[in-house]
Amino acid sequence: MQPELQSMTPSPAGSLAVTQNRVLRNTYMLLALTMVPTLLGSWLGVTFQLGFMKTNPIISVVLFFAIAFGFFFAIEKFKNSAIGVGLLLGFTFFMGLWLSQLLQVALSFRNGATVIGMAAGMTGVIFFALATLATTIKKDLSFMGKFLFIGAVVVILAMLANMFFQIPALHLALSALCVVIFSAYILYDVNRIVMGGETNYVSATLALYLDIYNVFVSLLNLLLAFTGQKE
Repeated sequence: MQPELQSMTPSPAGSLAVTQNRVLRNTYMLLALTMVPTLLGSWLGVTFQLGFMKTNPIISVVLFFAIAFGFFFAIEKFKNSAIGVGLLLGFTFFMGLWLSQLLQVALSFRNGATVIGMAAGMTGVIFFALATLATTIKKDLSFMGKFLFIGAVVVILAMLANMFFQIPALHLALSALCVVIFSAYILYDVNRIVMGGETNYVSATLALYLDIYNVFVSLLNLLLAFTGQKE
C-alpha cells in the first residue's frame, strides 16, 4: 500500500506547476479585464477632447510620472487583496485617458481608425506569439531582466530629452526600439510566471499591461508616420 499512497501524494514539482498555471490563468483573466477601463478612459478622453499635453507638456509629463508611480507603489502594497485589483483597474483607466491624446491625433488622419486597428491587431499578434513561446520553452530567461531594464530606462530618458529637441527621426527610432524592448519584456514577464519567478497575479498583470501598452503606442506612432493619410 505504501507505494500507492506515495504515488497519490503531489510532488513539490507538481504543486509548483499547479501554482504557476493558476497564476498564469488569473493573470490572463485580469489582463483581459484591464482592457475595459482602458477603453472607457480612451473613449472619454476622445469624446471630451482631453489634451493634457497641450497646455504645458513638461508639467504634464511630470504629473503623469508622479501619478503612475503613485499607482505602482499602492498596487504593490495591496497586491494581495482586492484593493490591489481595484487600484490596478483605476490605473488602467488613467492610462486610457492618457492614451486618448494619441488616439485623437490618429483620428485626425483620414485612415486613423484603420491605423489604430492595425496597431491593435499587430500588438495582439506579438503578445500571443511571445506569450505562447514563453510558455513552451523550458529555459529560464531571468538573465534578460537587467538588460531590458537598462534599455527601457535609456529609451525613456531619450524620449524625455527629445521633447526639447523635437527630432522626428529620433522619435521614430525610439518608437521602433520600444517595440523591440517591450516585446522582449512580454517574453520575459510571461517566462517569469512560468518559471515561478512571479507568484502574484496582480503584479504580473501590471507588468504585462505596461508591456502591451507600450508596444501598442509605439506601433501606432510608427504606423501613423509611415501609413497615415492626413486630411
